[in-house]
Amino acid sequence: MPNANNKVRFLTPKPTSADSPLFVFLPGMDGSGLLLRPQIAKLADDFDIRCLTLPADDMASWEVLVTETIALIEAEKAVGNQQRQVYLCGESFGGCLAMKIVLQAPQLCDRLILVNPASSFRQQPWVQWGSHLTQWLPANLYPLSVIGLLPILASLGKIARNDRRALLEAMQAVPQHTSVWRLALVRSFNVDENQLRAIEQPTLVIASGADRLLPSIAEAKLLVKVIPNAEMVRLANSGHACLLETDVDLHQIMQAQNFLNRSLVISH
Repeated sequence: MPNANNKVRFLTPKPTSADSPLFVFLPGMDGSGLLLRPQIAKLADDFDIRCLTLPADDMASWEVLVTETIALIEAEKAVGNQQRQVYLCGESFGGCLAMKIVLQAPQLCDRLILVNPASSFRQQPWVQWGSHLTQWLPANLYPLSVIGLLPILASLGKIARNDRRALLEAMQAVPQHTSVWRLALVRSFNVDENQLRAIEQPTLVIASGADRLLPSIAEAKLLVKVIPNAEMVRLANSGHACLLETDVDLHQIMQAQNFLNRSLVISH
């Protein structure tokens, strides 16, 4: 029998609630779907949460990832209240995937959240250069390079010890050839301004002011200028992996920005 772990699938971190709006989290380069966990308890008050997880050796194209993720969302919408809203939240690599999904299947997504989206990847020359270098690293040095990337990827002092460990484990679980592939995907990502103008969903762009990996503030300003119904939230002192930080509360951010549609979000 095929191994379910070898397929793109949804993790369900809390018991399902088929009448609540669906909150779909698309992860960063780790692809684990596990790094939303500091946010889950509060989000679960209002949402039925799904976290996309990619197999560690997944080397699918953007087109395949988009198609497979759309199919997963459609399957979830077919259960329970088919009119329930879908909040699509993409972080970093997942932000690129989220934009592609909304453009291909706009009817599936009611609200869009982009957290430090990697659409800005090509604006950072040293990251581009480093992404090419990854494929040439000797296999025995690759795990060390992952450890060395941690202070760039995250503001470690703002993250609880168990979440720092989870971040490292998620990164180390991705084989070198998969990292090379996903970096190539991000380098090839291209959504032009005309496409962005076609995104009609209310969109929240969350950007970290202390992001050492990507120019997330500049990218957020560009996105909110072009996407018609977008607004920006700046986390002045946060790093790239901001959703792991103890003082970042995604549910509270959404609430403060009036991004929770209370007529459709069912409170418990």
